[in-house]
Amino acid sequence: MLNREYLLQRIVVDPRVLAGKPTIRGLRISVEQILAALTAGVPMADLFQDYPELEAADIQAALAYALERVSEERVYALAAVA
Repeated sequence: MLNREYLLQRIVVDPRVLAGKPTIRGLRISVEQILAALTAGVPMADLFQDYPELEAADIQAALAYALERVSEERVYALAAVA
């Protein structure tokens, strides 16, 4: 199992690449693309075939990034103003 900090270093946010969307190692492969494919049931073997520059750690990095974002989410109840 790879270190979470190491995995998160594989995610790059650069305003010059894909309009600043988080990408895998600065490639034009977004975290969103990886997560959407996995959610749709695309096998990892197919992802590796479609994107030969992807590595297994990149998939883990995308999942670690999603976990990081979700763990920061907070929901607060607001009182309605009459």
